[in-house]
Amino acid sequence: MPHPSRLLRRLLLPIALLACLITVLVTARPIPAQTSPRSEIRGVWITNVDSNVLFDRSRLSQMVQNLAQLNFNTLYPVVWNWGYTLYPSQTARQVTGAAYDPRPYGLENRDALAEMIQQAHQRRMAVIPWFEFGFMVPEDSALAIRHPDWLTQRQDGTQTWQEGIYPRVWLNPFKVEVQQFIMKLILELVTEYDIDGIQFDDHFGLPTEFGYDPTTIALYQKEHQGKVPPSNPKDPAWMRWRADKITQFLRQVFEGVKAQKNQVIVGLSPNNYTFAYNNSLQDWRSWEQRGLIEELVLQVYRSNLTSFINELKAPEFQAARRHIPTGVGVLTGLRRLPVPIKQVQEQVQAVRSQGVPGVSFFFYETLWNLTKEPASSRKAGFQALFPTPVSRPDVVRNWVPPR
Repeated sequence: MPHPSRLLRRLLLPIALLACLITVLVTARPIPAQTSPRSEIRGVWITNVDSNVLFDRSRLSQMVQNLAQLNFNTLYPVVWNWGYTLYPSQTARQVTGAAYDPRPYGLENRDALAEMIQQAHQRRMAVIPWFEFGFMVPEDSALAIRHPDWLTQRQDGTQTWQEGIYPRVWLNPFKVEVQQFIMKLILELVTEYDIDGIQFDDHFGLPTEFGYDPTTIALYQKEHQGKVPPSNPKDPAWMRWRADKITQFLRQVFEGVKAQKNQVIVGLSPNNYTFAYNNSLQDWRSWEQRGLIEELVLQVYRSNLTSFINELKAPEFQAARRHIPTGVGVLTGLRRLPVPIKQVQEQVQAVRSQGVPGVSFFFYETLWNLTKEPASSRKAGFQALFPTPVSRPDVVRNWVPPR
């Protein structure tokens, strides 16, 4: 009879081997999706930077087909950046001299937005045009050169806002002509295209240091018994006054959109509330409370999972998700900053674990093209996250707030 200790080792050996095999299998396979929600935003931002998908019919068609096969349900194509539209716009032609961005080849003699809408709707995907630049334009843009009086400035008179290597300037959101131009662009899209919504982002605001141009100063003096604005751009009352003016304009936009097509939603993709208000005068907590935004996709571009989850726990975001459809912007990579699919999967699962009904990825090309990982494994990773089709939450028709 074997010694008891030897017998115990014989019994434990198969168990240990089985445990090792299970560990290998679990760590080798893609992170499985949790129970697929019945309704969820599954979006992606489509850019004209580091991507040529908008400039070629066949590439655009292939993109829509690929995303539909992977059960995405929302496209956020850029339609306004670099001082130009990405669709043929008579409004833009009148103001800038160009109906669409003339620099890349591929937009002439076609309407890429109309193509996308037609093909996406055939596959039951929503198209929500994205006004990426908001009130910001390049310093050397035709818009800035033609309308220098539309620009705002700092207290020292400077106008340039450096974003990376690119010098930008800011249109004055308090100037009537600027508001009319932005409003016309928005209503042009709403009336001319079968879109499902429009989306603004962190550029639909104003850096706190701006607002010292003659137009804004005169408006402030008119409402403050002739007093000039505080020299401190962070003065709470001065910040509040400018933030409220931006809110008033958003109300005009919201009411204008609804007057044309009530079913078109007004959405926003901001930074976290504290940063958004203190740095961009963007009081999106108030916008949500007043019913001026109907979808919120919070930008949470963090690599650390703990930091990522902490952003989702912010009280303003938690309050918003009880009222309107919400999602989280997840970074899938940049041209020089690839993000592994494992991190993307972990973040999507974290979003779901917090009860948030949706994600949108920044940006299309980094889903599986601009990456060091094989495209096949990246696509398999998204297929694991979105194994079956689901509808997107719709605030207008069937939105039910989470409990």
